[in-house]
Amino acid sequence: MDIRVLNSIDECDASVWDGLYNSSYPFLQHRFLSLLEHSGSASTATGWQPCHLLLTEKRRTIGALPMYLKHHSWGEYVFDWTWAEAYQRQNMAYYPKLLSAVPFTPAVGPRLALAPNIELARVAPLLLSAIHKLADDKDISSWHLLFAEPTLIQAMGKAGALLRSNVQYLWENRGYRHFDDFLAALSSRKRKNISRERRELANKGLAVRRLRNGEITPEWWEFFYQVYHSTYHKHSGNQGYLTKSFFDRLGEVMDGQLMMAVAERDDEKVAAALFFYDDESLYGRYWGCIQEYDFLHFELCYYQGIEFAIEADLAHFDAGAQGEHKVRRGFEPRENCSAHWIRNVDFAIAIKRFVTEERQYVLDYIQDTRRQLPYKTDNGG
Repeated sequence: MDIRVLNSIDECDASVWDGLYNSSYPFLQHRFLSLLEHSGSASTATGWQPCHLLLTEKRRTIGALPMYLKHHSWGEYVFDWTWAEAYQRQNMAYYPKLLSAVPFTPAVGPRLALAPNIELARVAPLLLSAIHKLADDKDISSWHLLFAEPTLIQAMGKAGALLRSNVQYLWENRGYRHFDDFLAALSSRKRKNISRERRELANKGLAVRRLRNGEITPEWWEFFYQVYHSTYHKHSGNQGYLTKSFFDRLGEVMDGQLMMAVAERDDEKVAAALFFYDDESLYGRYWGCIQEYDFLHFELCYYQGIEFAIEADLAHFDAGAQGEHKVRRGFEPRENCSAHWIRNVDFAIAIKRFVTEERQYVLDYIQDTRRQLPYKTDNGG
């Protein structure tokens, strides 16, 4: 098996890349990765240098893996700042590192694509060996695989990567036909709370609706770009990762996989939340508002998403990373693992000890947090 490093996703024909993945998952489609690069959102200038991998065998392309050379840890959502600080204390360089993930997108999905009849168990150790060589050649500290499907994570663990546990919150469609069916599955108190929250927004004169694909006008994209950045600035003092060019073209590039929940008052735009979807799942990504209202965030980011998922008969709704407040609204905490290869042997030993201890904390947290789920208990709740 040979490895080819791509300096841009456009060095691989879209039909080849998408044919390997053969998935409606939006974030690894060639058009989405190309938009990230061409818009200047994920580029060498922003510390996301593309170096995607193509796997070939007997002159046939048999696999693909998104990868970036990173000079920082921003926009990843699996935090390794303490690892970088430990390197620095030893006068060693943690950056650059290699990252296989979708920039700014903490949504679990396919990462390694393989052609039919190519076995993951055979490819995984060969792939990790090739990454070792690439790291040696370029003096790179490590490789990190984030938000990948469990089968790939486990295969990389068997091949020698360290596995790290984290928490993801996921809403599951249990055969609901209407939002009221979802409410009926909740305990009486939780059901009343959600109904009250939704009524209060209507009483304040806020009109909420959902726009799909071409219904999202240029005016809404312009508004969304502004509130997206204002949200980042409000919480971190920094600009958001995605550029205006990204949002200017997103509606056209990803047509057929976009939904925006919007709120207006007296015909004035107030807030918006952006979602992607595929054949099975809804993915909540970004939100922003120009005026704060109680429960507005919950309505646009969660309840509108749940309603959409039910109407579209989607199995899951991934509302994004972090947020215990999701649990009280029906999102279940689940273990989500990442895979890591550390080049320095001493640091690899120390990090392995750390992730082993961390996993027990994560599992205890999930068990404790599940007690906060709002669903009815066996006795009716």
